[in-house]
Amino acid sequence: MEQKFITLLMLILGTVCSVNAQTNELSTAQDSLNHLLNEYYRLNVIVFQPNSTIKDIDNIFDLFTDDFTYVHEQYGGVYTRQDLYNGYKRNQENGGYDGEVTDIKVNSKIFGYNAIAVTKSFILKKEGGIKTGDPQMALFEFKDGKIYRITEYWK
Repeated sequence: MEQKFITLLMLILGTVCSVNAQTNELSTAQDSLNHLLNEYYRLNVIVFQPNSTIKDIDNIFDLFTDDFTYVHEQYGGVYTRQDLYNGYKRNQENGGYDGEVTDIKVNSKIFGYNAIAVTKSFILKKEGGIKTGDPQMALFEFKDGKIYRITEYWK
């Protein structure tokens, strides 16, 4: 009887430890994706300021895989990593980053396998005050610990 009790106790403990390990792995992977997403938005706010530098843009692109793509059907379709980099650089050189965007508020997130669907709003300096822009949806996909694709779904 004592042997059966010990065997049952070992099975229960083994199951609990296995479930805890799986939960911790999921949490760690989700935390890692969430960190990349938050870092992407944080670095973009820096670039959107009038005193940003090429190094600030480079910091964003360090988060991307080499085969990264940006997809935004309303703004021309699919962009390679280099296309997007050139666009950031051109906007910076032309004064397009003027400090109007003061922050980016993430309204909601849905985590999937190597992906996060996000709704976010730009926090804007407008008409002498701070205003929250319309919610915008994006899907972030991840590969090898970096951002692999961003697909935007807003006008």
